[in-house]
Amino acid sequence: MSLENLSCQKSFGGWHKRYKHHSQVLGCDMVFAVYLPPQAEQGGKLPVLYWLSGLTCTDENFMQKAGAQRMAAELGLIIVAPDTSPRGAGVPGDPEGAWDFGLGAGFYLNATQEPWAQHYRMHDYVVNELPELVEAHFPASQKRGISGHSMGGHGALVCALRNPGRYQSVSAFAPISNPMDCPWGQKAFSRYLGEERSRWREWDASVLLAESREKLTLLVDQGDRDDFLATQLKPEVLQQAARSAGHQLTLRMQPGYDHSYFFIASFIDDHLQHHARALNA
Repeated sequence: MSLENLSCQKSFGGWHKRYKHHSQVLGCDMVFAVYLPPQAEQGGKLPVLYWLSGLTCTDENFMQKAGAQRMAAELGLIIVAPDTSPRGAGVPGDPEGAWDFGLGAGFYLNATQEPWAQHYRMHDYVVNELPELVEAHFPASQKRGISGHSMGGHGALVCALRNPGRYQSVSAFAPISNPMDCPWGQKAFSRYLGEERSRWREWDASVLLAESREKLTLLVDQGDRDDFLATQLKPEVLQQAARSAGHQLTLRMQPGYDHSYFFIASFIDDHLQHHARALNA
């Protein structure tokens, strides 16, 4: 599969690059960003952290705002940030033009309902197609971590919980922890998956965590001034699921922090170190 390089900038001794390729899984062209630390030019393969962004974002938000490159360069971590959903001509968006569904809001699941099923298969893209591409074109090992923010935090948890052994580490910032029981999730799930709620359980992080046999250590940061905390995010449900399953979850409520990238930038080093410990073990 060919890659088209869109841009290239040096950063902390490594390189931030953006690529476009045609996705067979999504049936459209996709863009992703990759940060290659200085160690990538020294031979050998490096572990990879996949970052999933939130509603309305693209691959650019995290790479430009989180300030992750300095620590990634120190730790020797490749970072890969895909777009949040399929885009382009012929890809349906929200018919009402809403920001919380459709383009930029794919929820990292595999849609089963029309007209979404053909393109909205971000789970398979993130878990299978994109790593195969990355591992074929870059000095990337099969040691994989996954993290994300908000909708992307939901995606990171779900991708790890649905695919035991695929990832060696997982973390999240302000994840949508229980999408079956929040407005964002109910809107997305009812359209992508249909009205049968039993199907929703397969894509709900709290449900999956309660039933998970693999016990990856989870790190979750949540700001206590997040405007979406009570109505959309509900970290207490995730915490209860972890307790009931005997799953090790470190949930850190960060005083004064909101839902923004100022919050992510404040704690991204902790998350990168969390992943590096597992990926380099």
